[in-house]
Amino acid sequence: MTTWAPVSGTGVWSLLGAAAAEAVSHGSPGWIGLDAQHGFYDDRSIRDTLHAVTAADVLVRVRSLDAGEIGRALDAGARGVVVPMIESAETAARAAAAVRYPPVGSRSWGPFAPYWGRAEVGVEEANRQVVCGVMVETRAGLDHVDEIAATPGVDMIFVGPYDLALSLGTPLDALIAGDKGELQSVVSACRARDVIPGVYAGSPARARQLAALGFEVVAARSDRDLLIDGVGTLG
Repeated sequence: MTTWAPVSGTGVWSLLGAAAAEAVSHGSPGWIGLDAQHGFYDDRSIRDTLHAVTAADVLVRVRSLDAGEIGRALDAGARGVVVPMIESAETAARAAAAVRYPPVGSRSWGPFAPYWGRAEVGVEEANRQVVCGVMVETRAGLDHVDEIAATPGVDMIFVGPYDLALSLGTPLDALIAGDKGELQSVVSACRARDVIPGVYAGSPARARQLAALGFEVVAARSDRDLLIDGVGTLG
């Protein structure tokens, strides 16, 4: 289990790129998530963002369970990764191995931090600090959530409620507001294994609902929506 303890469980999800994430960091969010799966982040913009943002923990949602891509995000300075579409203990174990160096994992050595004038972190310290987040966002993932939470090296289960609602055949807000145990089962599995329960909310109202269900790390809003919100106050 990671020793990572965010200053605040409330974070901002960044879709728009390095300039937006850097601007968001000045608002002192508890953490920032860079979305390389559905957002505008590519390999270079992840590096540019992690070079520019030093005031908040940054997680990168990678496009898929790919050890090379996970390693590059961490090499660039991410505090951790969020790996989508995890549905079994076997795939969770592959994600956990990709984020840590041997002998506990299989990550290849190659951090960029010294090139930016930051201190190089040794193997043991890097393995201790890194956050391995895996996404449960399908019925299959939900069915195996206990085994996923019990997988050595998994530090956080991060729920993708949009995909989970699609998989379960229920409207998103109905899933959250009328939780019949699906979301609570994730929180319970995490608590039983000392794993962080995380979730994407997308709005302050949903963030409050999900925090009330026991989620500790919550993406309350995206940078895109915050920008729209701000423009909306002008008129």
